[in-house]
Amino acid sequence: MDPIRTIPQPSPADTEDAPEVLEALVRTAADAGASDLHLQTGAEGVEVTWRLDGVLVPAGHLDRDLGGRVVGRVKYLARLRTYQDALPQDGRIAASDLAVTGDVRVATYPTVTGEKVVLRLFRETTASVLEDLGLSAPALATLQRALLQPLGMILFTGPAGSGKSTTVHACLRRLRDAGGRHVITVEDPVEQVLPGIMQTEVNVARGLSYPAAVRHLLRQDPQVLMLGEIRDDETAGLVVRAAMTGHLVISTLHAGSCRGVLERLLLMERDHFAVASALTLVLNQRLVRKSCGACGAAGCAACRGTGYRGRIPLVEVLEMDDTVRSDLRAGRAGQPVVSPTLAESGAWMVATGRTTAAELGRVLGT
Repeated sequence: MDPIRTIPQPSPADTEDAPEVLEALVRTAADAGASDLHLQTGAEGVEVTWRLDGVLVPAGHLDRDLGGRVVGRVKYLARLRTYQDALPQDGRIAASDLAVTGDVRVATYPTVTGEKVVLRLFRETTASVLEDLGLSAPALATLQRALLQPLGMILFTGPAGSGKSTTVHACLRRLRDAGGRHVITVEDPVEQVLPGIMQTEVNVARGLSYPAAVRHLLRQDPQVLMLGEIRDDETAGLVVRAAMTGHLVISTLHAGSCRGVLERLLLMERDHFAVASALTLVLNQRLVRKSCGACGAAGCAACRGTGYRGRIPLVEVLEMDDTVRSDLRAGRAGQPVVSPTLAESGAWMVATGRTTAAELGRVLGT
């Protein structure tokens, strides 16, 4: 597998003013499309890295004095304790404070070399439409067919950062644009605001947990209920029954494969007949970097030398059939037939020039 190419980055503004340097760092990262900005304090100063298209790349270095003041500025804007560097802290910086288009989430953590600060950059974008996600034609057709059903449960799975939320919001946009159904969401947090959809944000401190929200929202006459994540047995039981009683439920569940979703559901919900009746479709996904359209993965100014620009979902799909339902009723995951598999979707992507074999190997570990 080819090594990940590093990116030569422009340095921050030629100034010792911490607010200006921080704004320059965040603005440059945002302009490049980075999702996260990392500041790692060390003996020689602060190392700056980006997460660009899912890969960490070096982006510069700040000397110890300036780096310390930049970290202090981040904590001040995020309303954290600036003197506290021995315990983790979490906060948020308003977009207006950094002259960017979206809020910035901040997390600090003490390490043996010094404090680590991660800034998550939220961009105010509209959800992609399903056709723009880059799914293969069979996978897209299967997902669209499931969204047309009046009831049932569609589950998305994959590791953190695999694009599940983007795919879910594309589904919500399709349902909204089709019209005729009352769509309600429960999210933690709401990352994309979709006009025309009733969106709710979990607030555990005030007693609005996922289970509490689901119980109350089922009285709001929803036809489609989107739950950000199934986290516990109680929530699993509620959404399974909602999917059996006339609602289309869309949610995510952490597992490594489509079969893993079945195994977790069987553990979380003891009524295996209900699971077999409710579940309609499972989609397992990863994100792979797209080959740069300007240079064909060779590396150019447009892709900042990486050979890649943007990411697309690599998916495998499990559609319920009589065999899978029979196994579920018997309390076992069985050996469900997944079509297409991740490997098949990846081979199609490489053959059509959407990504490279090296990138596929990086993501799948093959």
